[in-house]
Amino acid sequence: MTTLGNILWFLFGGLIGGLAWTLAGCLWCITIVGIPVGRQCFKFARLAFFPFGKKIVYGGGGFSFLINLIWVALFGLEMAAGYVVLGCLWCVTILGIPIGRQCFKMAKLALMPFGAAVM
Repeated sequence: MTTLGNILWFLFGGLIGGLAWTLAGCLWCITIVGIPVGRQCFKFARLAFFPFGKKIVYGGGGFSFLINLIWVALFGLEMAAGYVVLGCLWCVTILGIPIGRQCFKMAKLALMPFGAAVM
């Protein structure tokens, strides 16, 4: 199911989500100060392309909290809203529920990506 889910995810939304994370990473990498944030965005872009079979463990500290606040103000709300809309659309049918659940997982990640580890 993981392989089939990843293929369907990539075709019906994962490509757009992954490209959005990549765009955010490129914008952050414009400045030297933003390079660590941009590298984190690229890490999560790989997850956004193929999320099935992976878990996200949230943790972090003061620095992660500060960067998450900046992230929410600049990119997080828009990306999370997009994933929530996609998740609701996928959950309309029974067969789309697994993909919808991945959309909701990515929406949470889009709100607070820093301090999170992909397992």
